[in-house]
Amino acid sequence: MIKEIIVVEGKDDISAVKRAVDAEIISTSGLGLTQKTIDIIKKASESRGVIILTDPDFPGKKIRNMISSQIENCKHAFIPRAKANNKGNIGVENASPEVIREALENARAQIVDSRGEFTNEDMIYYSLVGNDNASKRRSKLGDELGIGYCSAKQFLKRLNNYGISRDELEAAIEKYLNEEESDI
Repeated sequence: MIKEIIVVEGKDDISAVKRAVDAEIISTSGLGLTQKTIDIIKKASESRGVIILTDPDFPGKKIRNMISSQIENCKHAFIPRAKANNKGNIGVENASPEVIREALENARAQIVDSRGEFTNEDMIYYSLVGNDNASKRRSKLGDELGIGYCSAKQFLKRLNNYGISRDELEAAIEKYLNEEESDI
């Protein structure tokens, strides 16, 4: 049983999460998220905590932002796009129980007062921006770090806001480079 309440987008997501874990779940009804639902999520956050697990697509990101902008202390769980894809249909409902459990285990709290450990110079140094391979690299590292895929600007923000350490980032980069070498 997971202590926190999991917030998902819809009924199919609820079914997928229930196959993976024993937990209480709240559905946002997709982009039909109402203030009443926000209030329910807020109450859940205050009593038990919440983990936001939305689809790895634009509407999922928008819903995640709508919730986290109004509710403090949310944890964020991300499923890689490649592991939530069924014939072009991207969503939590397409992820295996193992992938859902892994995403929930790696859920991260957003730090309100960001440390700002990483800078734009770090993004260049680690080849996360400004080259042809940067998007692919951010995607792989985002999956490895459990912060999901996003633009360079958003990636930098997530590195700082989700408390990623320099050691964590460098370990993920090393793993990525080792995998890349083994593919050659």
